[in-house]
Amino acid sequence: MRKRSILAAAVAAGTVAALAPAVSAQAAEYSSALKVRGVQYDAPGRDSNSCSSGNTDAEYLTVKNYSSTATVNLKGYIIKDATGNRFTFPTNHHLEPGDYVKLRGGHGTDSDKYNVVYRDNCNFLWNNDRDTIYLYKPSGNRADVHSYTKGGSDPDGDGYIRYHD
Repeated sequence: MRKRSILAAAVAAGTVAALAPAVSAQAAEYSSALKVRGVQYDAPGRDSNSCSSGNTDAEYLTVKNYSSTATVNLKGYIIKDATGNRFTFPTNHHLEPGDYVKLRGGHGTDSDKYNVVYRDNCNFLWNNDRDTIYLYKPSGNRADVHSYTKGGSDPDGDGYIRYHD
């Protein structure tokens, strides 16, 4: 009887030890003030990536500064999808505490006043059926990550998923 208790305790301890790195790695992953607030992964209407008449600007990702005290400069932050398509914020764009920015497809004028940055690319970034969104700090460390499926993550089917309030 005593051997079983010791063996069970050893197995349980090994399981906890094996899980500890995964838990701490995930906790470290979300230590960033910047997080993906939500994504309009399926632009309303029929998809068209035509630069002159398409709807890629209706597809967007919202990144929010969840810090209550720190201003964050987006320059050098990277957004990627599961297949490696990426966008790097090329210029200074400061997010005050609680502020957000919408990263839109298509072409337009970036604006701090209107909280918008354009990818200057008319191709869609997010897949309509499933994808993974990665947000990386300029250092290369991951700041946030979210995977979605149309059926599993978007119950109302409107093409928008909210991750953080």
